[in-house]
Amino acid sequence: MHWTHHLPRAYRRRVTDAAAIPAAHLRGTPGFRRATGALFAAGLTTFMTLYCVQALLPALSFDLHLTPAASSLTVSVSTASMALAVVPLTAVSDAWSRTGMMTLALSCAALLGIAAAFAPSFPALLVIRVLQGLSLAGLQATAMSYLAEEVHRSSLGQAMGLYVAGNGIGGMAGRLVADGVLEVTGSWRWAIGAVGVAAAVCAVLFRLTIPASVRFVRREPRPRALAAGIGRALPDSGLLRLYLIGFVAMAAFVTVYNYLGFRLIAAPFHLSQTAAGLLFVAYAAGSFSSAAAGRLVDRFGRPRVLIPALLTAVAGLVVMLVPHLGAVVPGLVVFTVGFFAAHAVASGWVGGRATALGAQGAAVYLFFYYMGSAVGGTVGGVAYSAAWPGVTLYCLGLIALALVSAVTLRRLRPATRPEPTGERTAGTATEVATETEAERGA
Repeated sequence: MHWTHHLPRAYRRRVTDAAAIPAAHLRGTPGFRRATGALFAAGLTTFMTLYCVQALLPALSFDLHLTPAASSLTVSVSTASMALAVVPLTAVSDAWSRTGMMTLALSCAALLGIAAAFAPSFPALLVIRVLQGLSLAGLQATAMSYLAEEVHRSSLGQAMGLYVAGNGIGGMAGRLVADGVLEVTGSWRWAIGAVGVAAAVCAVLFRLTIPASVRFVRREPRPRALAAGIGRALPDSGLLRLYLIGFVAMAAFVTVYNYLGFRLIAAPFHLSQTAAGLLFVAYAAGSFSSAAAGRLVDRFGRPRVLIPALLTAVAGLVVMLVPHLGAVVPGLVVFTVGFFAAHAVASGWVGGRATALGAQGAAVYLFFYYMGSAVGGTVGGVAYSAAWPGVTLYCLGLIALALVSAVTLRRLRPATRPEPTGERTAGTATEVATETEAERGA
């Protein structure tokens, strides 16, 4: 007789069900390699699709007779639609399928990228870009939940790191591919279509390699629970300050990368489109600074890393003011390092604090983060009308707001979980205690 027969029937059923669930993927196992490889391809596709048009903004402006601010709408509308859709699609993914949602998101984004090459007009291109943002929101709403469910807790940090690395490398690759094809063909349509084909290849690789979501438990959409989680996130002053940091830092970052190409192909630099596009390699510095920021947080605490990261971004902006490539290139690298380090600290702080509150803090942070890209990047075009010093002053003002928020966070009290209401929120008692200690240590 099996040992479970000595247990009451209800407990026997739970033990049997738990034994039937396959073990989570551990670092070094084939399942872990497949899961992280697939999510790396997904992250690559997301940022490649979103930001490839940054390298094409001067060409779009010339070909379609647009101002720099108007051409930047091709970036802004997609990030804005993704920001608006990511929270509701989080609930949809809970009710449907993790892998199904991500596959559909990547496939639609790739097909729309190819369709963008045939857009008959600028308004039609903007509509396609809006639909791409909506599609990619399905991936953003699902990817981290999939990893949290399917990867063992002890290996989750590395898995998340590889996914974020895919985002960073995708942001760089999309710009370089688009820029290279533009140089060869002289057409932004060929360039954006090539990125769409690359995204389609990544989508196929994702579908072929992603392990089945065997630990996923389908739940009916609970709008009240979702609204309650968001309601707990918004009144918390600590989370609000972190949202502000994400919003303004992303606004400054996208502004610099949107309009630097315009500056470099004009006097006194007179670079070719290809040479200007090569500076997007600086984006790769963010992958290293994000990982380094995580290690420094474990050692020194979040405020002691967040404030220097923002000051690093300020230093990069100031150096880039010098009208010489010997200053612009290192200034861009320094600014990028500072931004990604600040984003890594702020987003990690949001995740831990939201867990302690039982709130949908991470989803709300993504909303503000991508809205910063959409709104701030477009407004940055107005600042660029006053030449690069106008962009610098605008971005310095944004980072100054982030710094003020970061300084006030030094006295932030640890979050406390609200009284139970019958709904299971997020996080375990151990996780809450860990976050509380982390905030005290910070």
